[in-house]
Amino acid sequence: MKKRVVVTGVGLVTPLGTGVDKTWQGICSGRSGVAPITRFDAGDFPVKIAGEVKDFKVEDFIEKKLAKHLEPFVQYAIAAAGMALDDADFRVSEENSSRVGVITGCGMGGLPAIEKYHEIYRQRGPRRITPFFIPMVIPNMGAGHISIVHKIKGPNLTLTTACAAGTHAVGEAFRLVSRGDCDVVVTGGNESTICPLGVGGFNSMKALSKRNDEPEKASRPFDRDRDGFIIAEGAGMLILEEYEHARARGAKIYAEMAGYGLTGDGYHIAAPPESGDGAVRCMRMALADAGMAPEDVDYINAHGTSTPLNDVVETRAIKEVYGDHAYKLAVSSTKSMTGHMLGAAGGIEAVFLALSLYNQLIPPTANLENPDPECDLDYVPGKAGKADIRNGMSNSFGFGGTNAVIIMKRCEE
Repeated sequence: MKKRVVVTGVGLVTPLGTGVDKTWQGICSGRSGVAPITRFDAGDFPVKIAGEVKDFKVEDFIEKKLAKHLEPFVQYAIAAAGMALDDADFRVSEENSSRVGVITGCGMGGLPAIEKYHEIYRQRGPRRITPFFIPMVIPNMGAGHISIVHKIKGPNLTLTTACAAGTHAVGEAFRLVSRGDCDVVVTGGNESTICPLGVGGFNSMKALSKRNDEPEKASRPFDRDRDGFIIAEGAGMLILEEYEHARARGAKIYAEMAGYGLTGDGYHIAAPPESGDGAVRCMRMALADAGMAPEDVDYINAHGTSTPLNDVVETRAIKEVYGDHAYKLAVSSTKSMTGHMLGAAGGIEAVFLALSLYNQLIPPTANLENPDPECDLDYVPGKAGKADIRNGMSNSFGFGGTNAVIIMKRCEE
């Protein structure tokens, strides 16, 4: 028999601010965290904007000696996990450490360090490569350092499924707890790849918005004038906990995990099939896992990347799965404000889904000024709206044709 799984803590590091309150207030007001790139001189780049984390102070979260050997994608993971554990008021002890796990999602790991040390190698030779280089760049170091900092000794895993990684991580953590393998799992996503190679690579794919003169309006999912996504960075972590375990210690409960789906398109390295077949099957799998009918879902946090193809195909897939009910759903893309955090996106959006259910508040889609005629659902333009949300879904679709969907519900005691 499956055990019930609930969300008891959340932590965020995003372009809207470090900490849950800063980010959630920004999301609910429709504020954008996108701005001109400051990490490097983007003067020669067609794309000069990104969703950088602006107020992060590593010394607030990590001891100085350790921090200097960690790339930002790991720093953000440690910080968001620490916030989530504090929010859950949960402490790992020698007695419970083997019943606690860590599962994170990360797309590309330490790309900036790869770029940096390749240049050092070229200019100064192999002896100048730091011995910390490999531990700096491998994608699982977020999960690894979370477990080391908090002495967590249960399952430790990182999924590298591109833009679906954070959602896959949350889904797999849900499975671990529901099967009884863990009582608590720290889960979510982390990413930081705003560097010349990262921006240049995505730009070469013609994936990024070039609306450099209006950064805060550049991410515009479902809008007729969208021209690509905004590369962003950050981390979002949740504490998933077995329901009775949470109740026994009087934990605050944000939401209850209900369903998880994962599929492959088997179609193309970067483009979804026009029918949205993989997304359709993934949403249906999550609904079946949750034991829900389509009409049971009130809100979808969409993948909503602001690319010409994704937004039409995702809309098409939602209509295929939900039928007439698609027009009664609220569907919004928080990437309109955060930008697209790649492997971290699903973790951050899982936090947003939990907060939506807890606060009974639907985040908006910002910058939706001229709706695409093919995108004809209720995308909650402008500002957040109060609503009766029983159940919510979060979608993530990644390069390689990998899809992940989770469903959460309002927790009923």
